[in-house]
Amino acid sequence: MRVAVECKSPLLQKSLELFLGKHLCSIKHCDIVLRDTKCIDEEKCFYISRESDADLVKPFSKSQLILALEKKYKSLGKKSIESNYEMDDDMDFEILERRIESLTREYQSNIIKAIRAFYER
Repeated sequence: MRVAVECKSPLLQKSLELFLGKHLCSIKHCDIVLRDTKCIDEEKCFYISRESDADLVKPFSKSQLILALEKKYKSLGKKSIESNYEMDDDMDFEILERRIESLTREYQSNIIKAIRAFYER
């Protein structure tokens, strides 16, 4: 998930940047734009405020922010953050698993060759 932060409040801006460090990108390339001002008719806008109609009501925790972003992200028809990580982890694990199996077969083959060589003397 790619997120841009555009807040009038410097404190909120910096807090959101710290919370979302690895997900930050430019407004041109983002999936969601976090703002502390109301956005009208902008689908990818995520409004943070003390008002009850906000996407996320202040004050909030990092976990509340992530959960609210997940909800927004899903409403845009995107895959969730967690499922993207799970897919990446599964694919990395499968590659690692295949490599370990290959090394194990190679090691087993070398042991069998050494045993045969020992007994064939």
